[in-house]
Amino acid sequence: MGEIRLQIDGKDVQAAEGMTVLEAAAAAGIFIPTLCHHEKLEPYGGCRICTVEVEARGRTNLVAACLYPVEHDLVVRTRSARIDKIRKMILELLLAHAPESPQLRALAEEYHADENRFDKESSFCIHCGLCVRYCAEVKQKNAIGFVDRGARREICFNPETALAECWKCKECFPLCPTSALQAAYVLTLALASPFARTHPEMPETVDS
Repeated sequence: MGEIRLQIDGKDVQAAEGMTVLEAAAAAGIFIPTLCHHEKLEPYGGCRICTVEVEARGRTNLVAACLYPVEHDLVVRTRSARIDKIRKMILELLLAHAPESPQLRALAEEYHADENRFDKESSFCIHCGLCVRYCAEVKQKNAIGFVDRGARREICFNPETALAECWKCKECFPLCPTSALQAAYVLTLALASPFARTHPEMPETVDS
């Protein structure tokens, strides 16, 4: 595998061929915020909070650092007025769904985002897909997925699979940046109570 030389925030960086800008930055000790990225999962590019500016072959573009591959002589800027404005807007939109998320609030403070800019919708899910993808890619159980589309999109557990697998796993719970995942699972348990009654080995509640 070849070696790629690029520049990130004025720092000369060496990266392995096939790495993304996010991976190269992390290896060089340069922080780029993410909400939907996990090292065990395939890149997703859902949250776009990792947006950076890249300059290559005389052109400058905004890209998702978790998806964009490194290339020779690439120039990357992880902070600028333009980038900060984009991240601020993204955070303000997400805070309308999950205003109490510690992770979002910390980023909001960093980028001076106004948590009251948009009306609260209180879905508590920001559609990062971490739980869905972790269950499918790492655990290979597919106990959780997305239902509906657009503004109505939300996560949903498959009751039978969740009751059989999730209560003894719960590895996706700490991945959730809004802490909404456990609440969704508890709701699934309640809705699936007829199934649970026919399976006495299942617990009545789920501990965090």
